[in-house]
Amino acid sequence: MVPYEKFALFRGVPRVRGTNLGRREKQSFSGVSKIGWFVFPPSTCYYLKQAGKMPELFYVLTPQQAYSQLEPFLSFSGRVERIATTRALGRVLAEEVFAPFPLPSFPCSAMDGYAVQAEDTYGSSETSPIYLHLVGEVLIGGPALLSLSPGEAALIHTGSLLPGQANAVVMVEHTRQVDTSTIEVTRPVAVGENVLQRGEDIPQGKALLPQGHLLRPQDIGGLLAQGITSVSVSQPPRVAIISSGDELVLPQIEPGVGQVRDINSYTLAGLTLEAGGIPLPQPIVRDDFEALREAAERALAAADIVVFSAGSSVSARDMTAQIINSLGSPGILVHGVAIKPGKPTILAVAGQKPIFGLPGNPVSAIITFELFVTRAIYRLNGCNKPPAPHIFSARLTHNIPSVSGREDYVPVRVEEREEGLWVEPIFGKSNFISTLIRADGMVQVPLDKGGLKAGDEVKVRFF
Repeated sequence: MVPYEKFALFRGVPRVRGTNLGRREKQSFSGVSKIGWFVFPPSTCYYLKQAGKMPELFYVLTPQQAYSQLEPFLSFSGRVERIATTRALGRVLAEEVFAPFPLPSFPCSAMDGYAVQAEDTYGSSETSPIYLHLVGEVLIGGPALLSLSPGEAALIHTGSLLPGQANAVVMVEHTRQVDTSTIEVTRPVAVGENVLQRGEDIPQGKALLPQGHLLRPQDIGGLLAQGITSVSVSQPPRVAIISSGDELVLPQIEPGVGQVRDINSYTLAGLTLEAGGIPLPQPIVRDDFEALREAAERALAAADIVVFSAGSSVSARDMTAQIINSLGSPGILVHGVAIKPGKPTILAVAGQKPIFGLPGNPVSAIITFELFVTRAIYRLNGCNKPPAPHIFSARLTHNIPSVSGREDYVPVRVEEREEGLWVEPIFGKSNFISTLIRADGMVQVPLDKGGLKAGDEVKVRFF
């Protein structure tokens, strides 16, 4: 089936409603004075654009289609640095790491109990225990100063070096002490049971962590267990954040009439840090073409990624798209994504650097940042496996209306009930930051759904 595009026509101007819809083409579209639906193949879309009948903004793509336009331009920056392993949490390895030593470096006990020769325990049971002579204790953190003969046992602790001639450990729960020099064993053990052999955990020379790995707390522990006290990591991408608008003032300033405090610079800086980037918030820029262009050029020179907040909606004063296109080729790749909130998002590239134009409304900016900018930060950081979002299943307490052909993202609050987890939608406009403050997560309404019903099981992306 050939992909078709669906448009609402109003006074002869087509506007995209959805994408890739298998419908029959209708040829007549001009001169329509009322809202109607027409479906065109991509070739017709192209000519409509060329004729100026289709604003670029409304040629929307699905989020995945939009990201696929940008993805070929995203690659590891190549900048690396060596830092202490103790400071490397959340950083991305710039080279593969191999184990310089075996771990453990000696055979040791995996349990508290008694080191024995396994053959001495065969046939033991609760009703017919085997008696062994207790010859001493192996202290943890030092050498084993004794060796076992047949019929002997030694008290041993987890991590202690196995004494000479011992080949197994009986758990203390399966023994009884008869007197100071005798124990009885009530359960047999096999050779090697409850013993960690040299290199059993990590053999010497084994690939420990791959290049592009995002370091977690357990990785830091594993590296230090090998004596690796410094690692080569990628330098975090620098993300310039430009908030523009005549109405914006700094948070510490009391807003005047018609003014609002700039919050996007700070919420997007926080998201940048979470994704492993270095935020470079820029001074607020007024709605002046030259001022915004100069700010964009400075940001592009100083950063690896540039993010514009506000100025990407269609209006007479919209300059962001023009400025982004003027920064270098290939320029704008996507202007319009089939999501709510966040439809007027811009994805672009200039000088091999990704540029994003995000809506100014806080909720829209946060959602579109997570969808596109976060992924770009991980790619530029050389991360080959970004952390998967925490997703869980729950049931809806209320209906969520939507429109087919668009992905909707709705904040929700989690409720624990006897029958399981439920989520309550938090409805509000995209300029209400309180909707996200009160939310525990987000529900996505799929592209092909006209909404979700109360009682439906949904996937919730936890914040």
